[in-house]
Amino acid sequence: MIKNIMPTWSFIRFALIILLLSAVNSAAQDQPTIAKDSVQVTAFTLSSYKKDFKVFSWVPRLNLRVNGPIASGSQLYAEFNVPGIGPWVKFDCHTQETEKGRWWQPDECGGRDGIPEDKGITYTGPVNFTIKMRNELMGGDVTLFTGKFKVAKVHSNETGPDYVNHFVYYVDQDWNLPIGYMFLEPDDVYQWKKPTLSFAFWARTELNGPFEPHLFHAGKEVGKMMYGGEEVGKPGCGMNEIEDNPTHITEPHGQFIWTRMRCNFPNIKAWNKTGEENKTMFGPLYLMSENPGDYEIKILYKGHLVRSIKFAVDAEGKIVDNGIANSNKLGDNRVIVPVQVMGDSDGQWDKTAWKTDAFYGNPLTGFTLAP
Repeated sequence: MIKNIMPTWSFIRFALIILLLSAVNSAAQDQPTIAKDSVQVTAFTLSSYKKDFKVFSWVPRLNLRVNGPIASGSQLYAEFNVPGIGPWVKFDCHTQETEKGRWWQPDECGGRDGIPEDKGITYTGPVNFTIKMRNELMGGDVTLFTGKFKVAKVHSNETGPDYVNHFVYYVDQDWNLPIGYMFLEPDDVYQWKKPTLSFAFWARTELNGPFEPHLFHAGKEVGKMMYGGEEVGKPGCGMNEIEDNPTHITEPHGQFIWTRMRCNFPNIKAWNKTGEENKTMFGPLYLMSENPGDYEIKILYKGHLVRSIKFAVDAEGKIVDNGIANSNKLGDNRVIVPVQVMGDSDGQWDKTAWKTDAFYGNPLTGFTLAP
């Protein structure tokens, strides 16, 4: 009898362990998380320092998105710490109760409206920060994100003896440039039955720069349709997801602006599950499900090649997930891809910043750049 009972107890013990691990995992998923690619820290330049209008200073401002659940009574807040000085500023971000599976994106936090001007400093260099959430109804206080950034300064475009100390402050965002994002978006009419290929990339420039994306498969450009000598459904990069720029004009203008642009290929569809024929009045749309394999996006800027992004597509037309976003707990459903930065349109930039500074001191595990 004992020999028959022992395997049963072993099985029960194994089952209990599995249940315990599942419970721990479920509990972890029930905690709010920060979408790492949404966190943006910038410097808001103040027009005075300790009431002296001949000297500029700065305070931080913050943008972020939180994946639910966010419990009733919760309050997001951020703390900033200057090395060698200690705790500096602390401010709340507007918070809203949010269900699991949804997300909350507050308006910009901090800056001139959220921090008293007497907190402005002239310091440049590394700054540490944490994003937290407290809930006095439940008695909890948790840290959601810990990071660091570098603040630098450049002189404004003002001239004269009264403006010698009018420096405009900015956060160095060069770590973004080699990191891109591939994703699908629902079609305007057929939604996810015929999704469109999209991507996002960073550049040191203002929005609406003349970027021209081109898609290649097996060495040939794909997805082009012409009518009357004109290209129909021309791909473009006309929408900015993020624009980090200084609050005051600098000289030269535009040198310290980092923009993440969202681009799409209207004629490139992942698949066609509408039950209708894959054709338009200008010809058939290009389906990635019928053309799996390796792809490359080449981006021109003023006629010069400035970016190359490579990715793969499976037999269903899905973008092959390299696992980088998931393993680094990005908190988003996009696929992270390396971006090869070419040419000089971005000016002088730190080509190694991504190794240590990515996502504000949370560099990506498993992310490498092509030689």
